[in-house]
Amino acid sequence: MSDLTPRAGGAAARTDADNRYKAVQHKLKTLGNALDLAGGELEVFFRSMRANATRTEGLAVDIANAELDPKFIAMTNQVSIALGGAAVEVKKLHETAEEVSGLAHEARRTHARLYEGLDTVRSGRRERTPKPGFFAG
Repeated sequence: MSDLTPRAGGAAARTDADNRYKAVQHKLKTLGNALDLAGGELEVFFRSMRANATRTEGLAVDIANAELDPKFIAMTNQVSIALGGAAVEVKKLHETAEEVSGLAHEARRTHARLYEGLDTVRSGRRERTPKPGFFAG
């Protein structure tokens, strides 16, 4: 049986209006790492579901060979089919999590390339500087 309860520390960064450079970098890193973790867990879940579907299919054959009531054979086959279908959907979710994780890491690198220099200048000044967007009025 799979444990689908959220794990402590696995949640993504909270969403708020803090758009400072370091805050955005932290949020993107946390998101990417959370998706990496989820992707690994989804892969394990997929393999388990696929194995359960295969075992259930074998069980249906065993039930048929034991000449039990055909309704039990049909129900066991339906469970096998449902598990196989669910496994396919978990695989799609896993692939999506991997894709979004890659995009989050890429966004973090792009954000750093574009704004790290500006943050270094702003952070190194003793004088206060206007908030981003001040001059865009």
